[in-house]
Amino acid sequence: MTKEIQIVKVGLGLVLLGLVLLGLVFGVGMGIIFGLKEDFFKSYLAQGIAANPEVHDAKSTGKIWRYAQRAHFHATGIAAFSLGLIILIMFSEMKSTYKKVSAIALGLGSLYPLSWLAMFVLAPVMGRGPAHDHILTEILAYAGVGGLVIGGYVLCANLFLGFFRVKTP
Repeated sequence: MTKEIQIVKVGLGLVLLGLVLLGLVFGVGMGIIFGLKEDFFKSYLAQGIAANPEVHDAKSTGKIWRYAQRAHFHATGIAAFSLGLIILIMFSEMKSTYKKVSAIALGLGSLYPLSWLAMFVLAPVMGRGPAHDHILTEILAYAGVGGLVIGGYVLCANLFLGFFRVKTP
C-alpha cells in the first residue's frame, strides 16, 4: 500500500494537506460563521450595494448572498468528493503517471468554490456580471472544473474502459 500512496502523494497532499482539507475547513468554517455572524456577510453585502447602486438591481442582494452560500456548499462537497476519488485512484490499476496526473487534477478541483467566494467579494462593488466575468473568478472556476473533469475522465476511462492500465506480462 505504501507504493500506492507514494504514487498519488502529490494529489493526496493537495487533497489532504492542502486544497481539500482547507476546502473542508473553509466550507465548515463558513457554515459556522453563517450561524454565528451571518449579519457580518449581509452587512458587507448591504454596504457594497448601497455604495454602488448604479451596478445593482432588485435581485442583487439575494443573488450575491447566494454566492457566499454556494462557496460554502461547494467547498465541503467537492472536498469530500475529491478525497473519495483520490482513494479510488490510489487502488486502481492505473499507471503511476496517470495516477499522479488524475490525483493532482482532482486536488485542483478544490479551487472551484473559491470562484464563488470571489464573486461574493467582488459583486457588491462591481455588480454581478462583472464579478462573474472577472479574471480571478474565471481562473478559479476553470482551474477547478477543469481539474475535476480531467481527473474524473482519467479515472473513469481506467475503471470502465481499461485505459491507462499497467501492462501485465
